[in-house]
Amino acid sequence: MYYVYIIKSFNDKIANQYYVGYSTDLKKRLHSHNFGESIHTCKFKPWTLYCYFAFKEEILARKFEKYLKGGSGRAFSKKHFLLKQY
Repeated sequence: MYYVYIIKSFNDKIANQYYVGYSTDLKKRLHSHNFGESIHTCKFKPWTLYCYFAFKEEILARKFEKYLKGGSGRAFSKKHFLLKQY
């Protein structure tokens, strides 16, 4: 399976920080975010899994991730997942 996920930071200094990503192994990927192995997320750790979407086809997962990272996708996320920002 191919996963698109949204993680939320629990860093007390930063409120409402979210990150959208793609992975084939959610547990391993969340672990790498929490151990500072991603340059884009290391300063906001610790992270928790907020939600994820599973796809059978990689191309669909990649397209959905790209959509969520764009302007329309951020608006969609805010409306449907109650995200403040990311």
